[in-house]
Amino acid sequence: MIKMAPKSTRTASVAPAKTSQGKILYGENDANVLAAQSKVFEQAGYSVERAQGRAGVQQALRTGSYDVVVLGHTLTKDDRHHLPYMAKKIVRDTQVLVLHASGKHPAVDYAMDSREGDKEVLRALSSLMQQKSLGVAV
Repeated sequence: MIKMAPKSTRTASVAPAKTSQGKILYGENDANVLAAQSKVFEQAGYSVERAQGRAGVQQALRTGSYDVVVLGHTLTKDDRHHLPYMAKKIVRDTQVLVLHASGKHPAVDYAMDSREGDKEVLRALSSLMQQKSLGVAV
C-alpha cells in the first residue's frame, strides 16, 4: 500500500534558474486550470508558485516573495477584489495581474479578460515584469 501525503493548497513548480524571467504566484480555484495555465507561464520562462483558492493565495502571500501575483478567472469575484489589497499590504511593490476583470481597482496593476488568449496574458505579465525591474509605477 502506498501512502500519499495530504494534498496541499500550494505547490511549487520552478523553471530552470538560468531562464527565469521572474517569480510569480498564480492562484485559481480550479485545479485543472491552475495546472494548465501554470505550464504556459513556465514554458515562457517564469518561476511559478501555484496556490489553489483564496486560502492558498493568502498563505503563499504571507510566506513567499513574488514579482507578480496573478489572480485567475476561476477565483470568485470577491477573491479577485480582496486578494490584490492583501498582496499590496504585504509587499507594496508586488505587481498584481487580474484575469477576467473589468474596471478600475486601486490595488490592481493590470486587469484583462483572459479569453483574449495566452499570448495576451504573457504580454501583460511581461509588461508588469519590465515595469517592476525599472521601478515604474503603473
